[in-house]
Amino acid sequence: MTEIRETFGLKIVTEALDEAGIGLIEQYGDIIQIGARNMQNFPLLERAGRSKLPVLLKRGMAATLEEWLLAAEYIMAEGNYNVVLCERGVRTFAQHTRNTLDLAAVPAIRSISHLPVIVDPSHGSGNTYMVTPLARAGVAVGADGLMVEVHNHPELALSDGAQALTPSQYAQLVNEVRAIRKLTSAED
Repeated sequence: MTEIRETFGLKIVTEALDEAGIGLIEQYGDIIQIGARNMQNFPLLERAGRSKLPVLLKRGMAATLEEWLLAAEYIMAEGNYNVVLCERGVRTFAQHTRNTLDLAAVPAIRSISHLPVIVDPSHGSGNTYMVTPLARAGVAVGADGLMVEVHNHPELALSDGAQALTPSQYAQLVNEVRAIRKLTSAED
């Protein structure tokens, strides 16, 4: 991964599962991701708060907006103010998606917090055919960015293939969301 970063100038976002994992990410990564299942792992949040790396904090599967922001406060209370929130869907009774992407959370968070918020339509739906429309909607409601699964052969992916776009689908998505961003930023 480090070699790829140096060759292509890409940033490495890696999920920390425990406090020791953050040390490894500090050596080899660029951004610490705290996954949905660890959003309320307070020792992990505090350790991330002592890091100099930015932290991507995914919303817990049943977390309210207040709980999500309070988890971000645990990080910031330790001195790390470089926190990005990620809406990735919450657990509901819906059976047509992996999770239910809460797009209303984006403008709600933006109205009560200074923190940037991105949308993960891949985990938010679990279905490739939903990723592009949900990504478009996320940008339209004001998301600062997107996290999208991409794989050159999703059918061969070892994980999350059912929600991954192909590179050509991703390129099309990028064009579409850039056009939406241009339209919505003209309204501001």
